[in-house]
Amino acid sequence: MFPFYFRRVEVIGRENLPLSGSVILAPTHRSRWDSVLIPYAAGHHITGRHLRYMVTADEMTGLQGWLIQRLGGFPVNTTRPAIASLRHGVELLERGEALVIFPEGDIFRQRHVQPLKPGLARLAIQAECSTQSGVNIVPISLSYSHSFVPWRCRVRILIGSPLPVSHYCNGSPKNSAKKLTSALQTAMEELAAQT
Repeated sequence: MFPFYFRRVEVIGRENLPLSGSVILAPTHRSRWDSVLIPYAAGHHITGRHLRYMVTADEMTGLQGWLIQRLGGFPVNTTRPAIASLRHGVELLERGEALVIFPEGDIFRQRHVQPLKPGLARLAIQAECSTQSGVNIVPISLSYSHSFVPWRCRVRILIGSPLPVSHYCNGSPKNSAKKLTSALQTAMEELAAQT
């Protein structure tokens, strides 16, 4: 499908993807295509790992919802996240799985990174500090040659170095999550500047 729709899909930094252990992939969110391009860039055929997605509940409807569910997505109400959804995310990490969370929350057409939601860091801190499972967060930048991703546009995907969550498990969970969110924001902005 990609060679037909896109003129070019360039992926840089696959060597930064952990092949084992708990990992959160944290991509920018620029298009509905992102959910399909992340498995292409970092999915089972690359790492031997199936990806699980934490997806806003409103994106889990119709044909798109059916596809996202088949890709490993599960819904989360971002305005009022249910404890069960968050617990499920923590359990996936405790089992050493790969979880995809779009930390900006929504789709943004601008190239610059939006302020990150705190949920990803809180989830990562909770999973790491309770089990010392070695959670890593991998920042990813997706960039399209056109904002609304028309036919034959180009895509560039940059995969950054992992951030070990264990480095942020000192102090209160709230302060640790703030520091981790800030570090991830910086890492994502540095990647976005290269696209």
